[in-house]
Amino acid sequence: MATQQEITEALADFQVQCNENERLRKMQRDWTKVLHMVAEDNESRHTMTVVEGETTKVEEGLHGTPDIIVTTSSEALCDMFWGDLNPAQRYLRGELKLKASKEDVMRLDAINLIIWPED
Repeated sequence: MATQQEITEALADFQVQCNENERLRKMQRDWTKVLHMVAEDNESRHTMTVVEGETTKVEEGLHGTPDIIVTTSSEALCDMFWGDLNPAQRYLRGELKLKASKEDVMRLDAINLIIWPED
């Protein structure tokens, strides 16, 4: 089980990866969302705010009205945001739950592929 601090660190690393990727920033320039990350196996809760393609804030706790809710285990959250697992596979197996529009699910998949392309 991952700790709240480990999830916070994984999200902070993901924020850097997203914001330093010019291709991704350009592609997502019209995307403004509030994402809530919920760990099923502990009390870890996080909010990520994206404004016009830039991840502007990652914070502990649930803040604001979410456009997207990601629910999975604490370990999967860490692995997903560190790029150690393919979230699409977990989603298809039901191990990762997304409450989001179809468009947002597709965008999340595109973000994953741009930041961590499959070899």
